[in-house]
Amino acid sequence: MSLATVQRPCSERLRNRVSEVVRENGELLDLTMAELLQEAERSTPRLQMLTREQEAQLVSNEKLLLVAVCALNHWSLEEIVSAYCVSKAECIKHLLVLERMGLADLKPGNRIRLLVARDFDWLPDGPIRGFFLRQGLPDFMASRFDVPDETLHFGHGMLTQPAYAQLQVDIHKLRSKLAALHNESLSAPLSEKRGTALLLAMRVWEPQAFRRLKRG
Repeated sequence: MSLATVQRPCSERLRNRVSEVVRENGELLDLTMAELLQEAERSTPRLQMLTREQEAQLVSNEKLLLVAVCALNHWSLEEIVSAYCVSKAECIKHLLVLERMGLADLKPGNRIRLLVARDFDWLPDGPIRGFFLRQGLPDFMASRFDVPDETLHFGHGMLTQPAYAQLQVDIHKLRSKLAALHNESLSAPLSEKRGTALLLAMRVWEPQAFRRLKRG
């Protein structure tokens, strides 16, 4: 008999015993198997931010950055390959890079499991935000915002410091609302969803034309 033939029943018995132990522990804790798996998922350490070097690696390769953004938005490998000019082999290669970074795991069947925290964010002055300012922002603002699905609101006021701080809190709440709606939409098929960008910007500011007219 081959070694594989001998090992097979042993492996099956081990898997069955592990499943029994998990079920028994679940019964003791009054949890189903699915709930136990969810608890284990929640307890997995999550990445909150990349290093500057890792962000630089992402922006240095257009396809790697594309796969990273798609993965962070819960696209499957099949959806990435069908929507973009990226081969399956290229996509797997880039996903393995993300795995080494700690962003995601590539599971059997090419399933993508994210390993990022709910509050994952890019470095405040890092390469990703620099890339957005150089390339993303001009492209985003190139629209006239005069079609039904696009909107641009601009306001100006004279605020005290407490009022300014309150507006910052409200802006953060709106960004959190976008994240919550994104999570609510996860179960919908990709064909029913559209990539939606929300730009929130605030600064103490006066138009340059006005600044030129200031005394002293």
